[in-house]
Amino acid sequence: MVPFLDLQRSFDALRPEIEAAVATSLASGRYIGGPEVTGFEDAFARYTGAAHCIGVGNGLDAIRLVLDALGIGAGDEVLVPSNTYIATWLAVSQCGATPVPVEPDPVTHNVTAAGLEAALTPRTRALIPVHLYGCPAPIDDIVALAGAKGLFVIEDAAQAHGARWKGDRIGHHGHAATWSFYPGKNLGAFGDGGAVTTDDPDLAARIRLLGNYGSHERYVHDVQGVNSRLDPVQAAILSVKLAHLDAWNARRGDIAARYTDAFAETGLTLPAPPKVADPVWHLYVLRHSDRRHLQDWLSQQGIQTLIHYPCPPHKQAAYATGAVLPIAETLADQVLSLPIGPQMTDSEVTRVIEAVTAYPGV
Repeated sequence: MVPFLDLQRSFDALRPEIEAAVATSLASGRYIGGPEVTGFEDAFARYTGAAHCIGVGNGLDAIRLVLDALGIGAGDEVLVPSNTYIATWLAVSQCGATPVPVEPDPVTHNVTAAGLEAALTPRTRALIPVHLYGCPAPIDDIVALAGAKGLFVIEDAAQAHGARWKGDRIGHHGHAATWSFYPGKNLGAFGDGGAVTTDDPDLAARIRLLGNYGSHERYVHDVQGVNSRLDPVQAAILSVKLAHLDAWNARRGDIAARYTDAFAETGLTLPAPPKVADPVWHLYVLRHSDRRHLQDWLSQQGIQTLIHYPCPPHKQAAYATGAVLPIAETLADQVLSLPIGPQMTDSEVTRVIEAVTAYPGV
């Protein structure tokens, strides 16, 4: 079997460094906050080009904390992609606002400034573009739209660690960018973790306050906050992996290039990132009208694939409203993600290519 993603291999590749970093963290006696957390926050802020990084519990908390820090709540609308993981929507709902779905570009699967503008209402307060599959959305156009309309931009960068738009790393274009360090991400922890990056010092301070029980001083609580902090052991692991992120992203890019070259003459709809984007290929997502049979075929050939995402948020019981969003629904019926982990061997990539091109339906 060619696995979709083998996390054990990523650990084995860095085992001595990770074990040393974890041992140092455990020996410090500091199990909340401490030098591992601040060290990672500083390093990740520099990496993204942002002035500030605040470690939090997970990617969902990251979005929710930004929304709360910006004062977005009941009566407000926040524009979100119709095709995304449900966490983007949940964060909006949890702060009391209403998520308003916007259909993506059917080629890139990302929202556009034009699509967002068409969905604006007098109640719109913020835009949340998702840099889906590791490919940036057109963030400069989206920020320009928000500036003209007096709106906030929160980048959901959970899949885009290291991605660039027009040569500039994602992480500081909007008012804030939110990150997940779920184990399967390009920069993944060994458990849950997340962060917010921003250039706004006041926003950074507010997010840090909210994530620490609304407290900046022990037993002094200025606001009603929550407990959402990055664990120091996970921060130590992330610091080790951050040093290897660009190399691992480059390997993902090499695999993606091989796939695209090999499948160019097939009937598959392939990823088509904009020329000004430098994606990090968190996922390699192709489309086929008979996705179920293609996935079954690949499974029979020993190739593990996944579907991102089989049911869009507006079709989930949590949000079922009867809305008709044909692009999101078509993508949910047709997308298929191939293995693209950075520890894949060349022979495994060849096996995937041979299995896909041998499928009678392509």
